[in-house]
Amino acid sequence: MTDRFVSIVRDAAVAIVTLNRPDKLNALTPAMLDQLEDAARAIEADDETRVVILAGGGVKAFCVGADINEWAALRPLDMWRHWVRRGHQVFDQWARLRQPVIAAINGHAFGGGLELAITADVRIAAEEARFALPEASIATCPGWSGTQRLVRLTGASHAKYLALSGARVTAADARACGLVHEVVPQDRVLERAHRLALDMAARAPVALQLTKQLLNAASGEETGSTLEAMAGALAASTEDAAEGIRSFSEKRPPIYVGR
Repeated sequence: MTDRFVSIVRDAAVAIVTLNRPDKLNALTPAMLDQLEDAARAIEADDETRVVILAGGGVKAFCVGADINEWAALRPLDMWRHWVRRGHQVFDQWARLRQPVIAAINGHAFGGGLELAITADVRIAAEEARFALPEASIATCPGWSGTQRLVRLTGASHAKYLALSGARVTAADARACGLVHEVVPQDRVLERAHRLALDMAARAPVALQLTKQLLNAASGEETGSTLEAMAGALAASTEDAAEGIRSFSEKRPPIYVGR
């Protein structure tokens, strides 16, 4: 049986998804990517979940990225097929969840851990948290949107500084460049994320989700699917849509009135 390193706990309208591999600083394995995907699918299908919190187990790290022992021996084509592409698929699912996602960053967020954190809509960080893209120091490159989504979030200048220097920046510096939204004491990270989640969950859920989609589209995330989804929903609400269904069932030409 595959070990479960990603858990979901539901508290009313809030789902808390936690990376539970603290002894390895929540470093990501292929099994964990699968479990993150399963969690995203379950949340997307759950109409009772209005807001999601993404957290890291333990006190040292949110996630220090990909477990090097899992990918170091991969051949180049396997690296492309089964690691980089797979991570993108899973992280894109998280970025495009219809529910708002809050990352509760209790500790270090390095490499793929930083890239996972920026799939969230809001990031709350502990004062002790540090952020870095250290891939170049081990002769590789950011692979899960650190060169793409991060640029849209902080601008190219800050993204270049992180990726090219490998520097570990403080939570305060991360807030200054827009990487995180709030910095709080470590023992209050999850509490603050939960309180914010409850505030969001008290708002009209459909309006909240549509607003998230619009904002994603403005930043280049799922623009086409957002337009098609909203156009389809609008068209389906018209009198003409009802007439189209009736005429099909009654096997007659439709009579459309433009309403």
